[in-house]
Amino acid sequence: MDRDSSDEDDDRQTLIHQNDTKNLPHQIPASPRPSTSPRSSFHIEELESQIRRRFKLTFNKRYLFAIFLPLLIIPIYFSTDIRSLFSSNISSLKFNTVSDRIRESQLQALYLLNQQQNSLLSLWNHTFVNSNNNITAVQFDDIKASLLTQITLNKHIQQILLSPHKTGNSPQNGTLLDPNFAGYSFDRCRKVDQKFAERKTFEWKPKPNKFLFAICLSGQMSNHLICLEKHMFFAAVLNRALVIPSSRFDYQYNRVLDIEHINGCIGKKAVIPFEEFMEIKKNHAHIDKFICYFSSPQPCYVDEEHLKKLKSLGISTGKLETAWKNEDIKKPSQKTIKDVEEKFGSDDDVIAIGDVFYADVERDWVLQPGGPIAHKCKTLIEPSKLILLTAERFIQTFLGSNFIALHFRRHGFLKFCNAKKPSCFYPIPQAADCITRMVERANTPVIYLSTDAAESETSLLQSMVVLNGKTIPLVKRPPRNSAEKWDALLYRHGLAEDPQVEAMLDKTICAMSSVFIGAPGSTFTGDILRLRKDWGTASLCDEYLCQGEDPNFTAGEE
Repeated sequence: MDRDSSDEDDDRQTLIHQNDTKNLPHQIPASPRPSTSPRSSFHIEELESQIRRRFKLTFNKRYLFAIFLPLLIIPIYFSTDIRSLFSSNISSLKFNTVSDRIRESQLQALYLLNQQQNSLLSLWNHTFVNSNNNITAVQFDDIKASLLTQITLNKHIQQILLSPHKTGNSPQNGTLLDPNFAGYSFDRCRKVDQKFAERKTFEWKPKPNKFLFAICLSGQMSNHLICLEKHMFFAAVLNRALVIPSSRFDYQYNRVLDIEHINGCIGKKAVIPFEEFMEIKKNHAHIDKFICYFSSPQPCYVDEEHLKKLKSLGISTGKLETAWKNEDIKKPSQKTIKDVEEKFGSDDDVIAIGDVFYADVERDWVLQPGGPIAHKCKTLIEPSKLILLTAERFIQTFLGSNFIALHFRRHGFLKFCNAKKPSCFYPIPQAADCITRMVERANTPVIYLSTDAAESETSLLQSMVVLNGKTIPLVKRPPRNSAEKWDALLYRHGLAEDPQVEAMLDKTICAMSSVFIGAPGSTFTGDILRLRKDWGTASLCDEYLCQGEDPNFTAGEE
């Protein structure tokens, strides 16, 4: 269409073009009378004649050009490679683009090669510079995974270097998989095989009207839950139903635990709430035997204030007894089922045993996945259904299936840890370095942060957890927002803003994570590890913060 338009313009210019007007040799003088001038008539006729001659000449030239042009092109076409005529020009047009792409790919490759060098040096240092000169199975898995990561990275570098030269048939995206390594890919942080089928268990068969009153007084809620689990073992050994303490004497367990879940798992009424126990005893109960597991530093952790609380609940007690004279919570001795039966066996209707948090009885049996008591669930003591659902909704909203959970205890932990040798309290930069290494190892995009640390500490920690130039987000449970519905169940059932419910929610989220980093010496961490073990969510990468390292700086003593 452009070429046609151009031709029409040329024709139009030819038709319009005229020579300058010249005087004719014999001009007839103008007549004084108004009449048609012979000069005017002659001039018009001659102008028309010139136009016809010019048009005919132009037409003949264009016609001849149209005929001979194809005859000229045909021999050129068969004697010359047309593409070669334009290739040099096209190449010159694209040269700068290809050159830029090559330069960019080289810079990317150099950056990745530097990363690879750092990773290999880190692997060398952590593997061969080992204080124990011993490589564990987990470390060997790390070595294999690291080598496979470097092989994949090397493939990626090759792709980057080749990308400017790829043709249309070459793969543009994705990782080239070398068939020689296809069978060696594995998850270095895979789940631990707990071998549930090999559990050693016995049945809990409570006798009618035989009760064990649980006494758990040491520490916070996590300590009490561990104590309660051990009381269940004692009750099963002694064939008694376990009485859950009143919230006026202990924590309000029914807000965080589902007692009917326990009975459903066992298949019988093995655990009863305090209120139900008092109904059976017609609101007045007597503890026939009150036996203390530990004698030092204080029998049963029970003082006069605790006895007054029991009395106000309608419970009378006899004299406190000690099972062993020299049993100290600082150095508990290992006991067996036979020892328990000998020291706590009785025909009395109601006995109380306290406090068994530090008790070391059949350790391997009690600590096995799922516990020592036969049941049809994953574990007996677990968060209530409402807390479980809320945790799942939080994970679906903020975290997704692949995340690390970090229990970062700080409040009151400095003094507690510094009393140990070595200390377990790490400076923020060192902690950030340990966490970053775990992020790289587990290949997770986000971290759930369960902490009591001040904002100044968590902000600094967040700024320093960086991998490959990317900040790894530390996610905490946000303040209540009516626009968010993940916590609606807790508000609907009056459980919101309860510190114990929130603590159990934190535990549940951590127990569901891909990888867990715990606080050494914390029973909160210990209860999370118990849940992960029982639920089958424990990972080969689970560990304490900066495990195997000492703090790079420790303050002096008071």
